[in-house]
Amino acid sequence: MGDTTTFYRTHTCGELRMEQAGQTVTLAGWMENLREVSQSLAFLVLRDFYGTTQVVLETEEMIQTAKELNKETVIAVTGAVRERDSKNPKLPTGDIEVVPAKIEVLGRCRHNELPFPVTRSREADESARLKYRYLDLRNPEVKDNIVLRCQVVSALRAAMTDHGFLEITTPILTASSPEGARDYLVPSRKHPGKFYALPQAPQQFKQLLMASGFDRYFQIAPCFRDEDARGDRSPGEFYQLDMEMAFANQDDVFAVLERVLPPIFAEYGKYNVASAAPFQRIPYLEAMDKYGSDKPDLRIDLALTDATSLLGSCGFGPFEGNTVKAIVVTDFQGTRKQIDKLCADVEVQAGEKAYWFRYDENKEIVGGIAKFVQPIKDQVVEALGLTPGCFVGLTTGKLLTAQKTAGVLRNKLGAFCPNHMDAQRYEFCWIVDFPMYEIGEESGELEFCHNPFSMPNGGLEILKKAAAGQVDPLAITAFQYDLVCNGVELSSGAVRNHDPEIMIEAFQLVRLGEDDVKAKFPAMYNAFTYGAPPHAGIAPGVDRMVMLLAGEDSIREIIPFPMNKNAQDVMMGAPSFVEQKQLDELNIVCTAKEEE
Repeated sequence: MGDTTTFYRTHTCGELRMEQAGQTVTLAGWMENLREVSQSLAFLVLRDFYGTTQVVLETEEMIQTAKELNKETVIAVTGAVRERDSKNPKLPTGDIEVVPAKIEVLGRCRHNELPFPVTRSREADESARLKYRYLDLRNPEVKDNIVLRCQVVSALRAAMTDHGFLEITTPILTASSPEGARDYLVPSRKHPGKFYALPQAPQQFKQLLMASGFDRYFQIAPCFRDEDARGDRSPGEFYQLDMEMAFANQDDVFAVLERVLPPIFAEYGKYNVASAAPFQRIPYLEAMDKYGSDKPDLRIDLALTDATSLLGSCGFGPFEGNTVKAIVVTDFQGTRKQIDKLCADVEVQAGEKAYWFRYDENKEIVGGIAKFVQPIKDQVVEALGLTPGCFVGLTTGKLLTAQKTAGVLRNKLGAFCPNHMDAQRYEFCWIVDFPMYEIGEESGELEFCHNPFSMPNGGLEILKKAAAGQVDPLAITAFQYDLVCNGVELSSGAVRNHDPEIMIEAFQLVRLGEDDVKAKFPAMYNAFTYGAPPHAGIAPGVDRMVMLLAGEDSIREIIPFPMNKNAQDVMMGAPSFVEQKQLDELNIVCTAKEEE
């Protein structure tokens, strides 16, 4: 920590120790609390960014001065440092106290009541916390998350620079392009009817940098996507460690992140244990089959078993004609009520039911759908390797539905069974070999699965075969990869398509012709026609990384000024209506009107 002495203070509220006893000092900060013991004795807690110091008021005059102030008033206290009679070993400043000769008001709090107690702000309703975020951030617990974020970003910058990457900033105002999410559009005053778009990611620019001859690029990049909020996703904007490497393949990218991330997780993580490099690599199809998710939480030791041939014809209606997935949990301690809640939670999250039965201590099949399983008990016990005390969770539906529902059930069971989940650790893995294409949920047509600029496994040849009907496009995999940590997708990346011919062929399969590609991605297409190197990259989410390091469940806890779940900044009142004059300048007619 550098010199913190300023005009208003000689020391911070976290700085004083026994060696300062006898000195006259000036502290400045917020009055956190005032506790009166008698007419001539009171204790004031003074807090600043660095910590707290106890101030002892020993005259009626001083006590009266303090009593006239509301909590959270900013004051300067000048007085003598002395050793405390009753020391507080929990505080760094717990050995001393300050006896003031003078209290000066620097910034008065004009509210008798606060929206919530500052030091207990995390107990308050989230909407109140976001509206009064400047108060929420005064809470040392909340502040520490923001400090952690600063430290992590600084460490990431240093690590990337050490690995030969150049930090290059890319434009915020750019062109709209189909990259998976909805764009935020910005109208142009000088070009009526035309719009800029805020970048969903610096994807095209970083590939253009590779085509420009730069070898290694990175930035802590702001990204803007008009998406709904989730626990691990902030609506509106987020930040990622964006990086790209020329003359590189998948393994080269993996090697960089496997060197950059473990030291940061070791230094700043809440948990002391983390995966060592190289991280486990799991093909997408294997991840879905074994864990029911393309972002598996490997801290959970449970895996999915295909039970279709075993239970598909047991007579239980939902299983007939569908895939059946089973999860066997040994030494299961849950009650019937707890099982019902688990199944209800799965249905809420997955939109599909979960089923179950138990193999009890008496070696009987009981509970749930036991009556359908009982007739084939011996086969089931042998096939699933059941031992007394086992719980079997079941899901069904078309293959992907059964897998995804089982993935949700697996996570719920892991969280419920401490003997099957080592929560206090960071488990990394790479998910590789993603499908190049998928059937869009809304369109019902072939769409890019991940990144439209990814290199297909098989190159131009496989795309031409798909176009000719010789290969199912859904069977084409791409050099696309995700980095997953503790069930959170930390990062997506890919080996890029740097060949214009392959690019056109890839887009033709999703009904976009050569003219469309040239129109939608003119700079990148043209740049690649002048010779582009093979290149690959990735972009770990900074917000998600810090969330994991802090051990938080919500991404909003580590963002200084987050939006709420409805993409509103309730503190600033954004988004907001604007004046008609502003709309006229932009040639915009607004159909939604502000309510009178």
